[in-house]
Amino acid sequence: MNAILFGPGLLTHADLWAMCLHFMLLSVLAIGGAITTTPEMSRYVVGERGWLSDAQFTASVALAQAAPGPNLLFVAVIGWNVAGLAGVAATMIGSLLPSTMLALLATRWGTQHQQTLAVRAFKAGMAPLTIGMLLATGWVLTEPLRGHVATAGLVAVAVVFILYTRLSPLWPIAIGAVVGALGYLG
Repeated sequence: MNAILFGPGLLTHADLWAMCLHFMLLSVLAIGGAITTTPEMSRYVVGERGWLSDAQFTASVALAQAAPGPNLLFVAVIGWNVAGLAGVAATMIGSLLPSTMLALLATRWGTQHQQTLAVRAFKAGMAPLTIGMLLATGWVLTEPLRGHVATAGLVAVAVVFILYTRLSPLWPIAIGAVVGALGYLG
């Protein structure tokens, strides 16, 4: 066993490599963005490894999503909360390297074959998959407040709003922020 330990959870080199490899696998599955793999990140970091609690995990995602910048920042915050700078490196390299390479190769190939039936069918099939993954992410992120009636109602209203209107999804986010600030959630 390696004697050097990292971060709040005191991870070894082997733990960091395992986390990096797990995030590499998730990177390849991140259709619709890294946020769609949040349920699996939670299962791994909270459920399987016990490095963070549900509340810490949800707070990590919420903090990063509230900050300006790329959507992927939540991965760095999770890494930071697990193992400090070494955790950030493990999660970010794991999240960025495979998906970047795959996106580069797929974009080049797709551009050359954009009129083929297979490419058009692939693009059409990705929309329902992405929506399903985003709904799963929402389900995981509501875990700490799931017993509250206001939370369930707010989630249902947001889903219906997004599915049946062409208005910006920022409206239900703003409503959720106001409801939370008024103390109705939690």
